[in-house]
Amino acid sequence: MTTNADYLAELDSWKARRLAALKAPDGWLNLVSRDWLRAGVFSVGSGGANDIVLPVGPERLGVLTQHDNGEVDFVPADGEAVTHLSPNKKAPPKVLVDGLLLELTTINGENALRVRDTRSAAPAAFHGIESFPVRPALRVVADWVAFDAPRGLKVETSKQIETDVEATHQAVFTLAGQRFSLTATHGTPEAPQFVFRDQTASDATYPAGRFVYGEHVTATTIVIDFNKAINPPCAFTDFAVCPLPPPENVLPIRIEAGEKRLPEWRER
Repeated sequence: MTTNADYLAELDSWKARRLAALKAPDGWLNLVSRDWLRAGVFSVGSGGANDIVLPVGPERLGVLTQHDNGEVDFVPADGEAVTHLSPNKKAPPKVLVDGLLLELTTINGENALRVRDTRSAAPAAFHGIESFPVRPALRVVADWVAFDAPRGLKVETSKQIETDVEATHQAVFTLAGQRFSLTATHGTPEAPQFVFRDQTASDATYPAGRFVYGEHVTATTIVIDFNKAINPPCAFTDFAVCPLPPPENVLPIRIEAGEKRLPEWRER
């Protein structure tokens, strides 16, 4: 960043994009259901006689078939063409039917049907997330240190589902004269994702932890801007499955930057 004003302007733009993504039709504010799938044929709709009962939408939305190989077909009740959904963990396939966005998600090889109501009033009613005051000093340039060999890690999730991930790097940085490290467990080479928890989780931030994405990655350095630390999807909905911080990403200090916990969490 060339000046503090440039940085603040960029951060405001990032916050606007963040809010728009949350409120988008495929964001995290309009989810209405999530159901595990198994091989078989299942009717889907709001009627109580369906195999998968939705809280909104038409009485009969359609029929979903999961094949033995995990591939899924969906036939709308109005008889339109079959939509084929092939499991893709990184880019879950979706189909829009009568205002409901059906998404096939996959964890540990098991599929689930997640449904969003694109007509929900919830996104419009959501006005944003309180954040800590901006602290430019908490935008750090860290050493980007490759492990000698990829490390297999067991990562717990918000739904008590243990997942396997492969970690290749850790970010090593200094704050308040102390040296810390965070291991990237998700994301992409261009934007590694760090799932972390710090001491603000006890009173000011989401208790399970937050996410922050690396920026400006080179062979030896990575920028971590804690002013862009965000609440995970499971802070907004019970129909998300979020990774929890590995033990090495639990920091013994307060990171008073980025998003605070949502009001409903303050009351618990």
